[in-house]
Amino acid sequence: MSRVKRGKVTHARHKRVLKQTEGFWGGRKNRYRQAIRVLWKSWQYAYIGRKLKKRDFRRLWITRINAACRMNGTTYSRLMGALKKSGVELDRKVLADMAVNDMAAFKELTALAQAAK
Repeated sequence: MSRVKRGKVTHARHKRVLKQTEGFWGGRKNRYRQAIRVLWKSWQYAYIGRKLKKRDFRRLWITRINAACRMNGTTYSRLMGALKKSGVELDRKVLADMAVNDMAAFKELTALAQAAK
């Protein structure tokens, strides 16, 4: 008579968790109970980070647009208000890219915005 071997599912779950905590410091990488706690926390940080990333990029784009505006004799808020009035629907990501890579087109936009006052 052979013995009953158990724990396949549990072992697989533990293995899966410990694989995800690879590279963590100390017992957090090789003790299941600690690993599961810090793994959940890492998921929380990742979720928050995805939201913060959007915020950070928007801030960067606004800074770039404002710098380019000031080089062309206006400010960010005046430009955005004038673009809205004139019906130009470009988002901040595109405007920031234009400000960095295509200064001539951005200069035309600021001129259009100043004319729309």
